[in-house]
Amino acid sequence: MDDEFWNAQQCFEYTGVPKGTWLYWAHIGKGPPSFKLGRRRVWRKSVVLAWVAEQEAAGAEDYNN
Repeated sequence: MDDEFWNAQQCFEYTGVPKGTWLYWAHIGKGPPSFKLGRRRVWRKSVVLAWVAEQEAAGAEDYNN
C-alpha cells in the first residue's frame, strides 16, 4: 500500500487542529487511529482524510436534522 505517514504537525497543517490535540487524542484513544513507528507517533494520511470526511458527513447530518 502506497500511503504516507503523517506526524501531528502534518495533521495540524491539514486540519488546523493543534498538534497537542492530535497527541492527546492518540493518548486517550480518540480521533483517527495512530500508532508508534519507532519513537514517532504517526497517522496514515488516508486514515486522516477518511476520518475528516466522516466528521464532515456527521456535521452535515447534524445540520440537516
